[in-house]
Amino acid sequence: MKFIEALKLRSKLLFLFILVTLGLITIAVIGTININAMKKNIDSLYFGSFVPVTELNEIIQIYDGELTSIIFKAKYSEINSEQTHLQMKNALYKINKLWSSYEKHFKRDDELVYVEYVDTEIKTTNKYFQKLLAYAKNGNSFNNISVPILDKKVLNIHKTIKKLINYEKEIAQYERKNFLLTYELMMQEVGIVLLVVVFGVLIISYYVFSSIQKDQTNLEVTHKKLKRANKKLEEASYTDSLTTLYNRRYFNLVFDKEIKRAIRAKTQITFMMLDIDFFKQYNDTYGHIEGDNTLKKVANALKELLKRPSDYVFRLGGEEFGVLISDTDEKNSAEMAQNICESILSLQIQHKTSKVNEHVTISIGVVTCKIGPSNDEKNIIKCADEMLYEAKESGRNKYVISNEGCV
Repeated sequence: MKFIEALKLRSKLLFLFILVTLGLITIAVIGTININAMKKNIDSLYFGSFVPVTELNEIIQIYDGELTSIIFKAKYSEINSEQTHLQMKNALYKINKLWSSYEKHFKRDDELVYVEYVDTEIKTTNKYFQKLLAYAKNGNSFNNISVPILDKKVLNIHKTIKKLINYEKEIAQYERKNFLLTYELMMQEVGIVLLVVVFGVLIISYYVFSSIQKDQTNLEVTHKKLKRANKKLEEASYTDSLTTLYNRRYFNLVFDKEIKRAIRAKTQITFMMLDIDFFKQYNDTYGHIEGDNTLKKVANALKELLKRPSDYVFRLGGEEFGVLISDTDEKNSAEMAQNICESILSLQIQHKTSKVNEHVTISIGVVTCKIGPSNDEKNIIKCADEMLYEAKESGRNKYVISNEGCV
């Protein structure tokens, strides 16, 4: 008898599954058709106007401001040839990147002709600046650079891009009118279909779930499984996806727990705040992909050094890490901080734009103290941040420790 009831239950669930699936397929087909039409309109309206206009304006600003300023500074010897070469190279890189991004946006056939013309003008103008770039690379003086020619080049590309910006704005206004005309009709159509499908699903679902309500035990088992699955997902949410270290969310939970434990046990606690030196310059030089690889290497080095069950390593954000150690004194904390500095340096990760060392280094602010009832985690974090700032100000690639941050 139970076997027959189980078969009936499975049949009802299968029927519900088929119904819901058909409903979802119907919604998906109609929704896809309409959303694709909406996407094209939004792409023309938003990505075809706002984002491109912003990118084009940034290109103009680089030509008018950044590049011109660099050349004038070089002409009047305010910066040397090496600085001129580096700054011009970065400026031209940003122009090419912004223009490449602009070209990827949706373009109409009649717009492509002028885009190609602007592309030619940009390449022509950039050839002029590339010559100046080579001039700077060879260490030549900019005293003889012709200002009228520079102004003519910049003014010409300014006018050319400005016309393209005005065209983008006109297209946006036109697309907006068309979008608003079709939006209401499209939403009504989708709304009616959704109401019909949802209403049908609700009626059948009510019948099916009313008939299976008797099997409460199976529902409870499913509920428990879901709770265990949610717990696993919650644990996964405590981990930083890039470095696999604990993330800021888990740091807040553990730090509060360890502070309270230290207060009860009247023991010392150590908190370190670590920051990779000149990491922004590293990303600018080697790119964000290489920057991510460096973050992984630093994280692995920290995990290798801090293996005790009571040692916690966190990625607090960006290039900033945190280390929490329980039941350790100032001497051991200082040794550990020094070991961390040496370990990161021993990775031998090249960092040619660092002002400290030719390889990647790290600065650390350390607080070691005995917790009292009046202390809280904010005081410790603030003190560690101050020690980190002091380490940076005093040369970087070092640690600065305090045993008074919790007093």
